[in-house]
Amino acid sequence: MPPRRAEAIARRVISEHGIQKPPVPVESLAERLGAQISYSPFEGDLSGMVFRDDAKVIIGVNSLHHPNRQRFTIAHEIGHMLLHKGQEVHVDRTYRVNLRDDLSSQAVSREEIEANAFAAALLMPEEMLIEDLRGMEIDCENEEQLRVLAAKYEVSLQAFNLRLINLGLISSR
Repeated sequence: MPPRRAEAIARRVISEHGIQKPPVPVESLAERLGAQISYSPFEGDLSGMVFRDDAKVIIGVNSLHHPNRQRFTIAHEIGHMLLHKGQEVHVDRTYRVNLRDDLSSQAVSREEIEANAFAAALLMPEEMLIEDLRGMEIDCENEEQLRVLAAKYEVSLQAFNLRLINLGLISSR
């Protein structure tokens, strides 16, 4: 599935759930989509995971991470939930699991690229960004202006800049 398809599914989720302004309520959205969220301190670089079996879906989030990163992790895991089956892991029973760590953040696999594209589109919907940027002169050098907008969407400045660049709303120079 190309990232454009992941973006289209994120737009559909936003529309179906009547979300009209940032920040997107990812916790309640995950719950409305049938997932339970569990916060725990994870060791190493693990940001999150999604457990699935026939009875439930649990999104695990690293409670040690910044709230903005936690939001991205939840959105990323919702992406896996909706877009990918997951890999079987055998513990006492069979579960399907997707992990989010520093390697997955580098987006080297197709599924991670799609989940990242979904998360960015879910947290920073293109239509909302365009509306917020209407009439503004965005200066890439003015970090404070971008920081204020990133805070409105409750995302990191890095994620916000990357989203604007990927949408062609600012240049990467």
